[in-house]
Amino acid sequence: MATSATEMPTHLKDDTLTVCAVSSISAALANVLHEGVGHALVALFTGAQSGVISTVAWSSGYDSRLVAAGGTLVNLATGLICWLALRGAKNSSVQTRYFLLTSFAFNAFTGTGYFFFSGVTNFGDWQVVIAPMHPYWIWRTVLVVVGIAAYYGAVLAVGSALVRYVGVSLDDTSRYRRLTFIPYFSAALLLGGGLLNPIGIQLVWESALPGAAGADCGLLWMRYYISKRTVPEWGSPVISRSYPWIIAAAVVSLAFVFVLGRGIPLHR
Repeated sequence: MATSATEMPTHLKDDTLTVCAVSSISAALANVLHEGVGHALVALFTGAQSGVISTVAWSSGYDSRLVAAGGTLVNLATGLICWLALRGAKNSSVQTRYFLLTSFAFNAFTGTGYFFFSGVTNFGDWQVVIAPMHPYWIWRTVLVVVGIAAYYGAVLAVGSALVRYVGVSLDDTSRYRRLTFIPYFSAALLLGGGLLNPIGIQLVWESALPGAAGADCGLLWMRYYISKRTVPEWGSPVISRSYPWIIAAAVVSLAFVFVLGRGIPLHR
């Protein structure tokens, strides 16, 4: 039986467990950068004496617009770094390239999606940032417009990078879906660890789930918006079974859910 040149033979599919492992580490990293670096460290360096960090929030008696904006800004900066690293990773393993791709995706989608989220819901980090700005309704509108434009740009960048630098052809529909759907559901499942947070379950519905299910939804439909002229610049072998990645993901996930998920007190 003949096999289409654009479809991968059945016995050469990417390993689901490794794909899940790589993307879980990427999702955990993006979350820790947002809460731990963007919020917690910024707060501790700018005036906070102590606080509690978890997978869903940084909580302390000290707050500022810079602390509120910090999470998003760190995600955007990290997304840019991952994109640049991915462009220069031609000789790296496909697992490493996929890690950079998913890290780029989670950071870029969280960073750009937060503008839209706060503008529409009047809740979250950027609601705090624009709270004292007038006329307030104009700034909310700006957040929505900027959020839509920035998120769309992130979708194009991530979707194109998956083709160009990971080597997944748009014609290979099943593989493209596999390498975008698995990260989406892996991140959503991982952030379910937020149920253990010390602040309360309400924050999971207000922040953690919108962050995972909402911000990362571009993974589910971005292939429809990528130009058909986008072609792989590098070849891509399948993502084979990698026990180092799987073991690392197990350790990271357990620590993320049962240690960070329960909250960690931090002090200056």
